[in-house]
Amino acid sequence: MARIAKALASDGPALALAPTKLEMVSERTVLVVTTTGSSGIAKEIALSASALLASAKSSNAYLKAEFGNTWSLLLPLNHIAGINVLIRSLELGTHPINLLGYEGKFPKVDFTAIVPTQLFRALNGDTNLLEHLKSARAVLVGGAALTSELRAQATEAGIDLVETYGSTETSGGCVYNGTPLDGIEIKIGKDDQIAIKGKAVADDLIDSDGWFYTSDAGHLEDGKLVIDGRIDDVVITGGENISLAAIERILAASFPQFQSAAFAVPDNEWGQAIHIAIAGGDSSLESKIQSVLEREISSAAKAKGFHHLSELPLIGIGKVDRVALVGLVHE
Repeated sequence: MARIAKALASDGPALALAPTKLEMVSERTVLVVTTTGSSGIAKEIALSASALLASAKSSNAYLKAEFGNTWSLLLPLNHIAGINVLIRSLELGTHPINLLGYEGKFPKVDFTAIVPTQLFRALNGDTNLLEHLKSARAVLVGGAALTSELRAQATEAGIDLVETYGSTETSGGCVYNGTPLDGIEIKIGKDDQIAIKGKAVADDLIDSDGWFYTSDAGHLEDGKLVIDGRIDDVVITGGENISLAAIERILAASFPQFQSAAFAVPDNEWGQAIHIAIAGGDSSLESKIQSVLEREISSAAKAKGFHHLSELPLIGIGKVDRVALVGLVHE
């Protein structure tokens, strides 16, 4: 906490959350975050104090947080989402309540931030976490796609969710419940690519007009941003374009009691063959899944392989590691 406070005040060296290959950073850089996207390729993102503080202030403002309010820390500090909890707390004059590895009943707080996997577990047996989330005025959830079914379950359970969208490059979540935070602009570019502009964006990633082009596709619906999936998650199988994100949305809606992920592997017959990994469940699900995918998308979307796992491999704090899933096929 003290180190991040000194860095933000330009009274200390820039901090790296993991070993870095960068030998020098700009004077404005106070934090270097290593992030690994769905491609499995690590990137090092340099963030300025002004970007991080703009993010924290706009987040607290959206939540109507007041000086003295408390956050709990449920996310690791090697990720921008965990660091943001620290900075938001600094802005409120408090220290976050660290619940990482905490034993005993979780205390009540005003705000917290989690990923969908944690929300799923809270709604499926982790009563300690569930009661903690219900006690908060607002619970930020981001880092991966949140299904409408999971959100509905959370609302029914009494959790006040705020769905966030953003990335390390934007100093974390910058769109809350489809609405850009203060100081953030969004636009939809060619091929539905989402672009973001604002003080929270990393300086060296913007174009000459100040826009950062994400790897996500989306559209505006009643003025609110809707995420359609990653631009690179459309695969060609048997000559048809199939969205892996669309498969996952359909599976989440049809089988909300299970977590699942779609991925593709090179295949001599299909070009790319779709496989599905399922956390829990058994082979009796497979025929039901095939029927749903054929009905909702097409026969080309049917899986060429199923993998039943105890849990899905994750990358970062909540995204499914598709690279690891592909590795399962080649083992």
